[in-house]
Amino acid sequence: METNQRNSTPYPNIPPILESDDTEYRDAGITSTLSVAGHPIHPIIVIFPVAFLVGAAGSDIGYWLTSDPFWARASVWLIGVGFAAGILAAITGFLDFFKVKRVRSRSAGWLHMGGNVAAMVLTLINLVLRQGNPAEPIVFTGLAISLVVATLLGVTGWFGGELSFRHKIGVIGPTSHNS
Repeated sequence: METNQRNSTPYPNIPPILESDDTEYRDAGITSTLSVAGHPIHPIIVIFPVAFLVGAAGSDIGYWLTSDPFWARASVWLIGVGFAAGILAAITGFLDFFKVKRVRSRSAGWLHMGGNVAAMVLTLINLVLRQGNPAEPIVFTGLAISLVVATLLGVTGWFGGELSFRHKIGVIGPTSHNS
């Protein structure tokens, strides 16, 4: 049995957890609420906490394998700077989340925000645990938290990509913020 309906999305076999709207593939997109010369700030800033916090997981592994205190100190610095950079990225992300209706109306927006909030809470816990003696909590609590945070950032980054690439949020275009 044939139908005349045609799915025109580039990826017709999208998993059920993701929403897909053919019209969003063809519209001009929604600009970010915070941008410089039309370029959204959130994607610029978000690379820093991701790099620092994934690096912390790597330095925790380095400590676990070598017991060299250098890696424990490196982890504390990476977690601290990653947390600070994450706060800045969160502020810019929250502005888009609360001002752009399309972000709130997609599961990718909620999963991106919720996962990143969880990653930041775990990062703060990880940082507090390491105060005083940065090496002691690494094996295995600190290492486990760092690996969970790195994994969460990978997953939430993917959902952020869904918002940008599939739903055209944070791109240059004439569509209003309320879409």
